[in-house]
Amino acid sequence: MFKRKNKSNYKWPLKRKIVAFLCTFYILSFSSFLFLFYGPFDSFKEFWITSAMTTMNHKYLATWLYSDSYIQKVLQNNSIDEVDEVSDSSLIKFRKYKSTIYKNKYEKEILDRDENDLYKLIEVSGKGYQGYLVAIYDPSRISIATTAYLGVRGESILTVSKREGAIVAMNAGGFYDPDWNSNGALPHGTVISNGNIVSDYADANMGGGFIGFTKDNKLILGNMSKEQAIKKGYRDAIEFGPYLIVNGKRSFIKGNGGWGRAPRSAIGQREDGIVLFLVINGRLANSIGADMIDLTDIMENYGAVNAANLDGGSSSELVINNNIINTPVAGGKDGLRNMSTFWVVK
Repeated sequence: MFKRKNKSNYKWPLKRKIVAFLCTFYILSFSSFLFLFYGPFDSFKEFWITSAMTTMNHKYLATWLYSDSYIQKVLQNNSIDEVDEVSDSSLIKFRKYKSTIYKNKYEKEILDRDENDLYKLIEVSGKGYQGYLVAIYDPSRISIATTAYLGVRGESILTVSKREGAIVAMNAGGFYDPDWNSNGALPHGTVISNGNIVSDYADANMGGGFIGFTKDNKLILGNMSKEQAIKKGYRDAIEFGPYLIVNGKRSFIKGNGGWGRAPRSAIGQREDGIVLFLVINGRLANSIGADMIDLTDIMENYGAVNAANLDGGSSSELVINNNIINTPVAGGKDGLRNMSTFWVVK
């Protein structure tokens, strides 16, 4: 007589178990993907779109998922309205401190130093980011360095730092990359070095005003022509942005500023003349990155009266005494990116 098998004792073959697991995994993963990217999480979608659209090579991460009209709507709701002024050089008054009374912990971090120190490295952190701020005590030592092969190819920050004999080096402006190969040959906008225009490429898609030091070692931010910049007395400058603080006034930031969270670099100057280099790690498990609000907050906390965003993402790199300080995400040779312009301290 035929005896029916008890289903409860039936054992699935191993292959069938694996197939069932993979099917369940893919279904759940796809469902989670749809829910995350197309669900009610507006803040996540804004973070994703603004972070992708401000990169050089990864805009597809947004354009593959969302319509052009939706992307534009998000970008309009996340923007930065810069202070429409040129830096007032009279606000910068160089001085040495004799008092040990500090206004707050940030000022103490900047000013509590040995008199002979040329710079001081300070770790900074906040919600979702970690990075480094360098206080430069003598701005006359700061200048713009460029790749030795302008128009042909860029160079790594370590190569330039060693050639320039720099004690501190940080990336500066953006560069034109028509073939999406991060060649770094051609800087965006006008580049002034030692009072001379060394590069002048106008890209209609790249905004930003002048960021640079005049001959009296003051960081001046302002939208002007290259002729006006030379007349203004710039000795070393680039064109980039946006501006974060001008004449002690914060730019108006709507949403996250439209730049998302990513590795970031910025430069600023305090009222006492001390210059601030800022590099934030990003795209890492312990540091997603910073947005424009984060950069502005940090610069304001440390006393900057003028501050500007620099090229970020894979370009954000900081070197001290020919050692990489931050965690770059370029993925190129030595993990560094070939670039065209750099701030160096000699």
